[in-house]
Amino acid sequence: MYTVCALYHFTRFDAPDALRQPLLDCARDNAITGTLLIAHEGINGTVAGSADGIAAILEHIRALPGCADLEWKLSEAAERPFARMKVRLKREIVTMGQPDVDPRARVGHYVDPADWNELIRSPDVALIDTRNDYEVAIGTFEGAVDPQTASFRDFPAWWEANKDRFHNKRIAMFCTGGIRCEKSTNWLLGQGVEDVFHLKGGILKYLEDVPQEDSAWDGECFVFDGRVSVGHGLREGPHLLCHACRRPILPEDRERPEYEHGVSCHLCIAETSDADKDRFREREKQIALARARGERHLHADVPNDDE
Repeated sequence: MYTVCALYHFTRFDAPDALRQPLLDCARDNAITGTLLIAHEGINGTVAGSADGIAAILEHIRALPGCADLEWKLSEAAERPFARMKVRLKREIVTMGQPDVDPRARVGHYVDPADWNELIRSPDVALIDTRNDYEVAIGTFEGAVDPQTASFRDFPAWWEANKDRFHNKRIAMFCTGGIRCEKSTNWLLGQGVEDVFHLKGGILKYLEDVPQEDSAWDGECFVFDGRVSVGHGLREGPHLLCHACRRPILPEDRERPEYEHGVSCHLCIAETSDADKDRFREREKQIALARARGERHLHADVPNDDE
């Protein structure tokens, strides 16, 4: 059994490039795999390993500038959820593309999972899912508005086009672990929206804390690791990943005529050309050859990188 640790923290790193190699060394020394993103604004990522290994890398991260009060969420996976360890330098630890957004300055009101249902069932509250369209497709809160955005950087434009729908409404927002809401609530406050709330700890904390019989959540929650989805109690969900488009699919979707492993699924078959599909088939061939040699191909079963 592997311990999976999801974390993020907004703080000021003056020289994030200097943090990369020590983080990578610590992860490798403790047999940790996963992805960590570091930028001037902080750190974000999900890693997995033994309980002792996770404790070691958390100790390292908490010793970084401004990270003493780092918070994280732990869950379990039956199989290793990441193939390798990556520490990447980024402009943003979650990309919104809004240079004036600073969650360290202010964010919306945090709402504990135990209080979330009461808030979102209030008639004067508009509930908005800030996640990507493929995440929303497999699960969301009852009554939530789906912006149908392909990436988080599309959210500001969606809000600008739709803000009149939410006149005189309190705004409640949620995402997987909380990081996107830190930015989106800061941005909405900057747009003059006064009553903004977000789910503390994100969907993962809600699914961990709220009993299924009391839950307002419908479906599964997409996660950015090899488990693909989790449900109540953070149990592993049924979804698999289409290794062509990186979207979640169900086991029975592999029986559909559009499905070809690593090449297409019913969600993406019309999105790629014949030349693309030939390239994907060649990639799958090389992965199979590497596996036959007892090696791991660079692109084999690589999950999505960040929230």
